[in-house]
Amino acid sequence: MVWHDEFDESHINPSNWTFQEGTGTEYGLVRWGNSEEQFYRRENASIRDGCLVIKAKREDFGGMRYTSARLNSIQSFKYGKIAASIKLPAGDGFWPAFWLMPKESKYGAWAASGEIDIMENRGRLPGETSGAAHYGGTYPANTFQVGKYAFPSGIDITSFHEYSVLWCPDSICWMVDGNQFFQMNDWGTSSEAGYLGKPTPFDQEFYVLLNLAVGGHFDEFRIPKETFTEAEMLVDYVRVYAL
Repeated sequence: MVWHDEFDESHINPSNWTFQEGTGTEYGLVRWGNSEEQFYRRENASIRDGCLVIKAKREDFGGMRYTSARLNSIQSFKYGKIAASIKLPAGDGFWPAFWLMPKESKYGAWAASGEIDIMENRGRLPGETSGAAHYGGTYPANTFQVGKYAFPSGIDITSFHEYSVLWCPDSICWMVDGNQFFQMNDWGTSSEAGYLGKPTPFDQEFYVLLNLAVGGHFDEFRIPKETFTEAEMLVDYVRVYAL
């Protein structure tokens, strides 16, 4: 293990995490590029009982109907196993994610420099989760591969599960609780130098992101029910292992 956060302090460690706040306009995006409905605030993230708590709330703020939080790791990594134990909320309109983005746009703007989604979930489908990788060229010339995981009967996202990837130069494997459900073996990307095969763009350092989005295109623009007041994404740990 080369880096980890067990969230056993009284506050979010500023040596490990930074916040992205707002609606994405600060980064040239409109609603984070995904038609999301939340305004990200650092106030929506805290530590409780040894867990990172990311809270989505129904409240008007910054012109949006909901608030939530988005954290990025200050450290970045190249290859290895990256894992987190996470408990997710069930319900319409929730889009939690545990993912990786490149430290630098070495091969160009999204998604030419890559993105690895270790875990994405549609809250209305608590019995399944998914993982994906985006690459291939700058939008809209990008492409992706995705795999889905179905939990055994009687088990769902509302209890803690370990979501992870084993990221190698020649393959990327996605797992839930150690059970591999998807493997990607072929990819490449386009850059100013032309088309480059693997391991590009996944041959550079990536950092970790944790967030709980509300709405957006991932689940056909669904939003929480009118009775919704707040929901929580709990993270017990994040751990990174070298190959």
